[in-house]
Amino acid sequence: MANSILQVENLVKRYGDVEAVRGVSFNVEEGEVFGLLGPNGAGKTTTVEILEGLRTPDGGRVSVCGFDPQRDSAALRHEIGAALQSTSLPDKLRVMEALRLFASFYRRRRNPEELLKRFGLKEKRNTFYSQLSGGQKQRLALAMALVNDPKVLFFDEPTAGLDPQVRREIYDIIEELRREKKTILMTTHYIEEAERLCDRVAIVDHGKVIALGSPRELKAHSGGTTRIEVRLARPESDGALKRLEGVADAREVDGAYVIHSNRAPQTIVSIVKHLEAQGNELVSLEIASPSLEDVFIEMTGRRLRD
Repeated sequence: MANSILQVENLVKRYGDVEAVRGVSFNVEEGEVFGLLGPNGAGKTTTVEILEGLRTPDGGRVSVCGFDPQRDSAALRHEIGAALQSTSLPDKLRVMEALRLFASFYRRRRNPEELLKRFGLKEKRNTFYSQLSGGQKQRLALAMALVNDPKVLFFDEPTAGLDPQVRREIYDIIEELRREKKTILMTTHYIEEAERLCDRVAIVDHGKVIALGSPRELKAHSGGTTRIEVRLARPESDGALKRLEGVADAREVDGAYVIHSNRAPQTIVSIVKHLEAQGNELVSLEIASPSLEDVFIEMTGRRLRD
């Protein structure tokens, strides 16, 4: 971790009796897109806000671009850019005014005209903030995060609440930044977002990192199995499903049964025969390759939720 641009060691943050972050550790290399993946309330945003210098940790050590976010906050702000979970600007502030205002805060500045063009806001340069769509507001937030040409970018849930079309537009922007070797730390609870955008992912739950690695490495945790999700007319026991042919694991999750199989065709036949013998019915069956959500389910017994 000595040469990492961002280092987190045994980070702790408490709010009264609630320990929101409980010994989180990870590092981010220069030019890497690193994701914190987990459900709402997992401690992702608190971790990012500590790294940005917005919150004071109760324990552990943090370094960003060689700076301590608490001791060196004045110097650090020139090296980082951030798009927070929710950006709010004055209704009557125009797009170009917002970019010029933010540029004035830094000693190193990008050309606002270039940022307008890059983020598809050139025609909105004189538009009031209140008149922008949700997607345009998010693109403006990303442009403002880049206005000082930062070494590290923090994106907290960059596509939360956006419709699928706009979400894909934001993905394209982040992928472009990734190709430029920008160092990015992003939080998300969208599985497809983490798999598509991140070089490495830390899966966070209840304030702890429960798995860390590349999306491919984490999915390999499922042992190369096939994911079968079934919904049944009547409940079955996990134990009965685990004994079926080819089944490596079976769990009841939110009214469905998530089964990991080493031999999917044999398992499906075995499921059908078992249900016939029990007088039960198959309502639906879906087959897919394992995802990061499967890793989360295996470790917690719960789904990641939007």
